[in-house]
Amino acid sequence: MHATHDHACTLPTLLLLLANTMQLPPTHWSEALSRRVFLRSTAGSLALPWLASLPQRSAQGKRIADTSDKPPRRFACVYFSNGIEPEHWWAKPTPDGLHFGPCLEPLIPYRDDVCILEGLYNAQSVANPSAHLGRMPNLLSGAWVSLDQNDLRVGRSMDQVLAQRVGTRTALPSLVLGVEPTELRLEDGLSMLYGSCISWSSPTRPATKEIYPARAFDAIVGNRRQAGLDRTILDQVLADAKSLRPQLAARDRIKLDEYLESIRDIERRIDRAAHEERLEGWRPSLSKPNMARPADELPQNVPDHMRLILDLIVLAFRMDRTRIATCMLNNDLSQMNFGFLEGVQGSLHLDLTHNGRDPAREAMYLKTNQFHVAQFGYLLKRLKEIDEGDQTLLDSALLLFCSNLFDGDKHQADRMPMVLAGGSGGSLTPGRMLDYRERPPEDRRACSLYLSLMDRMGVTLPQFGDSDRRLADL
Repeated sequence: MHATHDHACTLPTLLLLLANTMQLPPTHWSEALSRRVFLRSTAGSLALPWLASLPQRSAQGKRIADTSDKPPRRFACVYFSNGIEPEHWWAKPTPDGLHFGPCLEPLIPYRDDVCILEGLYNAQSVANPSAHLGRMPNLLSGAWVSLDQNDLRVGRSMDQVLAQRVGTRTALPSLVLGVEPTELRLEDGLSMLYGSCISWSSPTRPATKEIYPARAFDAIVGNRRQAGLDRTILDQVLADAKSLRPQLAARDRIKLDEYLESIRDIERRIDRAAHEERLEGWRPSLSKPNMARPADELPQNVPDHMRLILDLIVLAFRMDRTRIATCMLNNDLSQMNFGFLEGVQGSLHLDLTHNGRDPAREAMYLKTNQFHVAQFGYLLKRLKEIDEGDQTLLDSALLLFCSNLFDGDKHQADRMPMVLAGGSGGSLTPGRMLDYRERPPEDRRACSLYLSLMDRMGVTLPQFGDSDRRLADL
C-alpha cells in the first residue's frame, strides 16, 4: 500500500510546472501557415475553407512538405526497477515469429509489434561504484552520475531533449508520470532523487514526476479554473521578481533571468492549453476526454494505479496534448509490495530482486517481472485499438520498455533489458530480435539507440551522451 500524501494546492502546482519548464523553446521555430486563403477588401476579410490543392507555406512564404494529414509520432518510455530474473528473460526468432521466455510471455499477443533488444548498456553506469543510484538516473542520458552529495548531477535525458525541441507543438511539452512518490531521503549518502527520476530537464534538475492521476488528468485536459489561478500567481511572482532584480549582483541576475524565462514559458503553456489552433489536416481522435476525472486521492491499489497512469498516457496521445511521455512503474530500490500477486508473499520488491538465488524468492521475482511486462502489454493493447485512419495509434508510436539493470541480484548494468514497440510511422520494422551482445562496445551503446529514436521523432543530433553514431540494424 502507498503512504498517504498531502494534496497539492495551487502554489505547489505552480512549482511543479516551474520544475518542468526551466527549458527554452527552439530559437528558430515557425508555425506553418494554413492553406486558408483570405479574400480581402477595405471592409474586412473573408476566410475561405481549407484548400488542399494549395501548397502549404512557412511563415517566410516558402513551400513546405505536405505531411499534415499524417498522425504525429509519439514517444513513451515505461520503466520498471531492479532488473529481471535473468534465466527467464529471452527471445528467439522462429519461422512462426518471436518465441519468448517466461518473463516476456505477456507480450505473446504483440510479438509482431515489438523488437527485443539485447546487449545495450550505458558505459558510465558500469563504471559507477554505486550499484543502484549510480546506475539508474542516467538510464535515458548515459551520463556520469555524480557521487558528490553537494553536486546533484546526471545529464539531460533524451525525452527532455525531445520536449525542448518538439514539445512546443502541444499544450504539454512532455508528460512525466510515476506510481511511487519522489523521495528526498538519502540512501548510502546519495539523494533518492536519483532513484525516483528517469526524466531530467537539465543535468542538475529532474523533471517533476506526477503520481496523482487526478492532477495528471487536469494537466492533460486543461483545468480552466486552475489555469486562471496559476495566471494570477504568475503575475504576482513576476512582479516580485522584477522588483528584486536591481538589488542583485550580476551572477544572481542571470539566475533570476532563467527563472523569469521559466515563468514566460508557463504563460505560453497556459495560452496554448486554452486555445486549440489546429485548422487543417490531421486531427486527434479525441477532442474531449473519454474517461472520467480520477478521484483526488492517491490510489491505494497498485494494479489500478498503474493502469490508470497508463490510461492517461493513452488519453494524452489521443487528444494530442503531448507526444512525449515517461512512466516509472516503480522507483529504484522500490519498496512496493507485490502481495497482490498470487504466490508472492512476505517480501517487498527490492527483497525479491536481491534474492541470493533462493528458488522460492526467484519464483516470486519472476512473477513481478511478468506483471511489469503485462502492464506494458496493456499499453500496447490500448494503443493498438485506436484507429487513426489507415493505421492505429500504435503504428505511429515509438515505445521503450526497459530497466537499468539486467540481473538485479548482481546489479548487472552491462546488459539492459529493453523492448521497443510500435511502428513509428513506418520507420521501424517490429517483430524482430536484435542481439548486440557479441559486438564491440562502441556498437552496444544505449545512447546510439536514443540517437536513432530521436531521429524518428524529427530531432537529429550529431551526438548524444557517449555516442555519435546511430544504432546499427534498427
